[in-house]
Amino acid sequence: MRSDLRRLSGLTLSLILAGSLALAQGSAPTPQDLEALNYYVSNGDSRAANAELRRLRAQFPDWDVPEDLTLLGQQRSPAAEIDRIYRQIAAGDLTEARQTMDQTSRTFPGWTPPAEMERLLATAEAQAAFDAAATAGNAAAAIEIARRTPAILRCDRVNNAWRLAELQAAAGQKAAALQSYRGVIASCSGLSEVTATLEKAEAVASDAELVELFRLANAQLPGSGPALKALETRLRAGRGDTAPEGAAAGGATRTPGRTAVAEADLPAAGRPRGAGVARSGGAAGLSAVRAAAQRGDWRACTGLTSGATSADMLYERAWCVYNLDRPLEALAAFEPAASGRLGAQVARDARFGKTLALLALKMTEEAARLAAATDLTIQQRREVEAIILDQRGVRAYQLKEYRRAIAFLTAYEDLTGGLRRDLAIMRGYAYLNLGKRTEAKRIFTELNNQLATPETRAGLNASR
Repeated sequence: MRSDLRRLSGLTLSLILAGSLALAQGSAPTPQDLEALNYYVSNGDSRAANAELRRLRAQFPDWDVPEDLTLLGQQRSPAAEIDRIYRQIAAGDLTEARQTMDQTSRTFPGWTPPAEMERLLATAEAQAAFDAAATAGNAAAAIEIARRTPAILRCDRVNNAWRLAELQAAAGQKAAALQSYRGVIASCSGLSEVTATLEKAEAVASDAELVELFRLANAQLPGSGPALKALETRLRAGRGDTAPEGAAAGGATRTPGRTAVAEADLPAAGRPRGAGVARSGGAAGLSAVRAAAQRGDWRACTGLTSGATSADMLYERAWCVYNLDRPLEALAAFEPAASGRLGAQVARDARFGKTLALLALKMTEEAARLAAATDLTIQQRREVEAIILDQRGVRAYQLKEYRRAIAFLTAYEDLTGGLRRDLAIMRGYAYLNLGKRTEAKRIFTELNNQLATPETRAGLNASR
């Protein structure tokens, strides 16, 4: 701002020297002409303020100067400051945004932050606090933050509700976790959000509770009966009901494209010794592990494979600990199968699992190198590349490399056929930070028409 004021002062001096322009500009200074004077007055710099006042009087000899110079600050709208606050919120610079808001209130005594701006900043601050609590595994803190700021559990932030439910389940609060999932199903109208929630809820729901959740989902989405029926059939098959023909044993809900290891598929050198001993990889133990994985009981699966040393048992354990959000353990457990000890197809899927684990650890470039060196299936490659583009786009935005962020997010959209709402909002702000307001306004208008939120309204305001 100081450099802008110096330019304004220089402009004022040039106009004084020009002389003849003073009459053309009228008898009183515009709010822009008063920028420098307002700055000096608000900062208590009386010497600079008097010097600037003398220059303005020379330029505008008919100007009636008010006795209270602080009133002049009310002649300018804090448009630039408001825009800066919204940009800081979008960039995640929340402390700076709060400071700018407070400074603007002091500089412009007649201005108060709009309720929408206050809500947007408060929501962003709550989101940051929630993320920190969730990362630390502090369920109590996360629940309290969500209670104080329920806006972070809205459908456009459905990941928060999922994380909260996972924290509750990990803390042994299965009923609370189920209620969190139920809230999403009862509130959200997107099929993808509801089906993903049902898949997650299956891990904590009893048979009767699962039936009730699907009944609720069908009431919420009456036009999605076939898709919900197919999902219910698949989830119930994983609980021991008749599975669809050709379904892979031990499938993990978060790991499409994996291959199960059948006892007959094992090479002779890899056959376990000691039937019925789970930790040694015996056939009976392996069947029990797969049964636990098939019904989504990751903790039972992990317990049954504790201390396992055989490649087949470690392979099953790897998927189970991955689904428990323990990617470091998954990386190590996938290694024997990834080396080819269980055949080429399982090796490929184990390398796919390692790639997913690396991505869960935000080791994007390491994951990209492993994926490039593996002959993944089309489905596996699409899933991996989508996550890589997602993470690269977010990272580029955080580094303020907005053109690269747009390129990555556009590539993600081309690959998947759509863009998640949070990524679409990010792309809109990337265009805004590049000064491409027309494109940014188009994006925010489209998002706001789909679902009006404080984020989309803030984007629209900033792009005008």
